[in-house]
Amino acid sequence: MSPTAVRDRRDSPQPAGSWVLAPSLAFTRDALLARLLGAASGGSLHWVLPLAVALIAGILRFVRLGDPASLVFDETYYVKDAYSLLQSGYEREWPEDANDSFNAGAPDVLLGTPDYVVHPPVGKWMIAFGMLLFGADNAFGWRFSAAAVGTLSVLLLAVVARRMFGSPLLGAAAGLLLAVDGHHLVQSRTSLLDIFLSFWLLAAFAALLVDRDDGRRRLAARLAARADGRIPSRAQLAYGPFLGFRPWRLAAGVCLGLALGTKWSALPFIAAFGLMTVAWDMSARRIAGVHHWVLGAALKDGLLAFACLVPLAALTYLATWTGWFLSSDAYDRRWAAQNPSEQWGWLPDGLRSLAEYHRSAYTFHQGLGSDHPYEASAWSWLVVGRPTSFFYEKPAGCGAEACSQAVTVLGNPLIWWSAALSLVVLLFVWLGRRDWRAAAILTGVAAGYLPWFLYPERTTFYFYAVAFEPYLVLALVYCLGLVLGGPAADGARRRRGIVLVGLFVAAAVALSAYFLPIWTAEVIPYDQWRDRMWLPSWI
Repeated sequence: MSPTAVRDRRDSPQPAGSWVLAPSLAFTRDALLARLLGAASGGSLHWVLPLAVALIAGILRFVRLGDPASLVFDETYYVKDAYSLLQSGYEREWPEDANDSFNAGAPDVLLGTPDYVVHPPVGKWMIAFGMLLFGADNAFGWRFSAAAVGTLSVLLLAVVARRMFGSPLLGAAAGLLLAVDGHHLVQSRTSLLDIFLSFWLLAAFAALLVDRDDGRRRLAARLAARADGRIPSRAQLAYGPFLGFRPWRLAAGVCLGLALGTKWSALPFIAAFGLMTVAWDMSARRIAGVHHWVLGAALKDGLLAFACLVPLAALTYLATWTGWFLSSDAYDRRWAAQNPSEQWGWLPDGLRSLAEYHRSAYTFHQGLGSDHPYEASAWSWLVVGRPTSFFYEKPAGCGAEACSQAVTVLGNPLIWWSAALSLVVLLFVWLGRRDWRAAAILTGVAAGYLPWFLYPERTTFYFYAVAFEPYLVLALVYCLGLVLGGPAADGARRRRGIVLVGLFVAAAVALSAYFLPIWTAEVIPYDQWRDRMWLPSWI
């Protein structure tokens, strides 16, 4: 079923015809649920298709995961930091030739001095989990967690899309497009932090999506109980009821804290998702017939939403630094003891030392403006203007005079360029129809993308966009749903839509197959590598 079809059985009041004979029936639980959630849908395809696309994603991510067998790009920082966390609970320094030792399968050359790092530890602990399972002496162990999280992200996006659009086929399309996109695939096969950031943010979004439906069920049940088969009084409909404990919001708060514990670029998502979930509650109260739905949602939902998301995310974030707190010689761990303060002396030394560490790291990030051959302005990300080369060598063995072996963070052009155009469509759809799905998708993109324009002097890279890539895919799939048409469309219209969407997805998969060698370090003739560099800025 397309977004057009379900657009707002969920978000628009039902026709007034059912009110004419018995107005009180509008406030029965079933009637409220019909207005707030629409018809329930189910079926085996709801899980079969997401699991199928997750299987495809897993094959693409785990096959030849150990190639290249050396640290690539920023793995030199995060993989070694992960190993250090396993050994000490905090990051320690390495000798100059540590990469050679690591690549040779002998990682145990850590120095005893603490290292200054500028990213929180969650992503590195997740990398360390793979090392714990499969060893730190092989690339499969370094990259296992990234591949697992990338595969789970595909499954999660398929479920999210199915839930948003009410269509197992559109859900599967979303999962498949993410599964075969090179931007996400390469980062699922490389142990950098951004794939873990993307996963925790998507998990938080999914939890809030479940909470949205759960909150509407609670609202329907409590309003119906108040009405007791009659038309509710003005007092009963003034602000609406409290909705009580919202466990999925708590889950979202934990996920957002873990995202923040991976990279600080999660901060805008915390603010954006918090506002989004309260906006959903406002809409629910309006549709249910609550008179002061803005104030009611702000007081009875907003304050609790803030408590579930912001303080819980902050506490989760602090908990991710447990290894640092438990140590006695991690970087800046003793700073407070060495720098007593009358003004801030009431704070525990550990918290004051951590605050100083964060101040220093923030200053570092603010001044990060050195040139890099693969830096890419945020303006270029959506059009794949400057992909990032993670690895490139010229080995022998391809049967040609010159060979290439590359790992390039290059999104599937058909997916990315179409998604960029889809954002324009969604903006008009949201402005014209007030469709909550369009607003939610645009919120995810805006939270991950727009803040980077505040730092034009920063050295930035295209691969940062993986944090909001799932929402780009959702935007694209939303538009595919418009092409499909709704149940009101005649048979010929539906058939044309199915053919067009099928051709688009097939073309995207075929194009991914074409680019796959430069995403997965296959050794190919140089001429074939060069043929895949469509734009001069891709080299």
